[in-house]
Amino acid sequence: MSDYVWYAAYGSNMHAYRLGYYLRGGRPPHGARTYPGCRDTTPPPRTLPVLLTGRLYFALESRTWTGGMGLYDPLDSGDTPGRAYLVTVQQFSDLVAQEMAASPGRDLDLTEVVETGRATLGPGRYETLVCPGWLDGFPVLTFTAPWRRTDVAWNAPSAAYLRHLGSGLIEAHGWRRRQAADYLSRCSGAQGVWSPEAIATLFSQDGIAAGTGRK
Repeated sequence: MSDYVWYAAYGSNMHAYRLGYYLRGGRPPHGARTYPGCRDTTPPPRTLPVLLTGRLYFALESRTWTGGMGLYDPLDSGDTPGRAYLVTVQQFSDLVAQEMAASPGRDLDLTEVVETGRATLGPGRYETLVCPGWLDGFPVLTFTAPWRRTDVAWNAPSAAYLRHLGSGLIEAHGWRRRQAADYLSRCSGAQGVWSPEAIATLFSQDGIAAGTGRK
């Protein structure tokens, strides 16, 4: 297979600034984790907004943000907006390792996920690889939990996490604040806990310019 794949982020890594910490290493401002970074710190040569078949939901407890963490059910109905970064297989392997709280340094064999659409590396929250399709000749890859959205107790996300998600959606897709807030408020775990108005207010507090993706 090609040396490149699309890493499709649907959570906080839709924000390119945050993805940089996974690539270069370090601790993001107000972050709870220090990332070791990738062996190859080269920025992605291309990035594109994407829509993944499936649905975003919030469950478990985030080690980084507290509150529910964003997970993706590729078998659910609907679409999940994300951001695809063109990265090397080595970089994608190191990104997966950091999400699994492991040390980067081992290239993954992506044959199974590319050929079948799914591969399980372990039972953990981000240890299932998914290939929703192909884009410009390269496989689109992401990672999530092995269970379905309806098989786990949902948990409301924190304000800080929602601010990052909203910033990423606005930056990647050019959405306005209210559009991003409406979408996030409908996700399982946030629905009924966070109103669109409350989420939009979080974006205002974070200084996100409406419809521009700038801070």
